[in-house]
Amino acid sequence: MSMFKRRKYEVPGLNAASLPDLIFTVLFFFMIVTHMQKVAVKVKYQVPQGTELTRLTKKSAVTYIYIGYPSDGLRRKVGGDIRIQLNDKFASPEDVADYVSAEKARMSPSDQQQMMVSIKADRHTPIGLVNQVKRSLQQAQALRISYSATETKERK
Repeated sequence: MSMFKRRKYEVPGLNAASLPDLIFTVLFFFMIVTHMQKVAVKVKYQVPQGTELTRLTKKSAVTYIYIGYPSDGLRRKVGGDIRIQLNDKFASPEDVADYVSAEKARMSPSDQQQMMVSIKADRHTPIGLVNQVKRSLQQAQALRISYSATETKERK
């Protein structure tokens, strides 16, 4: 017989009183930091390269126009020709003016003054189609246009 009693050690219980506070704090953090994508891009586009690029400052005043080939899943439905995407719908160059006018009307007056249209076009898009889109933008009085590109890596 042993002189000492053997103790049974138990793991203390976890105090979960502050767990809901922690979860809501993390949830709040991710809600603030995360940027939600508003438009599902239905066209594939290879971004052209440029040398003198600037970042857009106020993204709430930017309207995006995507030009490119339909994605693989949509190619069977709509064909393989280059398409213009406005929000979640395919459109023709003539529809661009109405779309931009509607987007401008939806914005606040301060954003209307700073409104910019960003054209995200595939590098193989015919320049004639881009010119048709630009003419439609002129009709809608959207004269601030930017083109999306990636920075060129300089060779040494």
